[in-house]
Amino acid sequence: MSEPAPDLRTQSLINHLQPGAVRTVKVTGFDGSDVLVQLVDDEGGATEIGRIPRQEASMRRMEHPSELFEVGQEIDAEEIGRWREGQLHLSARACEIPALRSFLLAFERGQVVTGTVSEVHNFGVFVHVDGEPDGLCTGFIRVPDLTWAWINHPSEAVEAGQRITAEVIIAETRSGQVTLSLKALQEDPLIRFADHAGRVLTGPITKIVPFGVFVQLAPDVAGFLHLSELTDEPVETPDQLVDEGELITVKVAEVDLQHHRVRLCTAGGAGVSHDWSQEA
Repeated sequence: MSEPAPDLRTQSLINHLQPGAVRTVKVTGFDGSDVLVQLVDDEGGATEIGRIPRQEASMRRMEHPSELFEVGQEIDAEEIGRWREGQLHLSARACEIPALRSFLLAFERGQVVTGTVSEVHNFGVFVHVDGEPDGLCTGFIRVPDLTWAWINHPSEAVEAGQRITAEVIIAETRSGQVTLSLKALQEDPLIRFADHAGRVLTGPITKIVPFGVFVQLAPDVAGFLHLSELTDEPVETPDQLVDEGELITVKVAEVDLQHHRVRLCTAGGAGVSHDWSQEA
């Protein structure tokens, strides 16, 4: 089996969030809600002008960065890039808690860590990662990284207080968080299903969307049947033809391991060519 193609958008985001070099800077003033700084060289002299955007000033709540910084104050800040005709932008929040920064910099992508689920929300799960600084919650798991199974809410996968083992996706000094994945340590159920291409199966409809339906084919495996496969008659949505939970017989037209999807067609058909990966 070939390795999955890298997700270029995800890799670009990870590259953008990788920690930058730490520079000592001197606060020179404020431009609106941004902090203007001068970089300080090894001899203590001021060099080029830089900028700390408001959102990069601190992890603490504030009305204006002047509540936290004074003109002439020296602070450490992380380089995050150059904008506005090459002006250097920096993040003070990335260096605000030295113990947190040291903790996050120790992680590597793919590293396996343990922790305890702190909070479960509809947008993801917060985790107390073992060894994190006291008083902080550094781990976060996005909903797509919880499980290969279809779930309606993260509480179907984990609960508060549960001990977990997860894989590191990225540790971000600017957010003070390490993004984790439970799914990365689970076997992809589609691998076991790969030899089902061409088979006729019957399963319940688990989800109806405007352009088709998803059908449960095996534990943690669902395939997509496009609306055009359901009928030759003009209909606006599939729910005019079928209901969730209804059993339907389909043929597995394709098992795409690279993009992790299963395309279905009617039991007597060859299937339609339709890219639904961005619509689901």
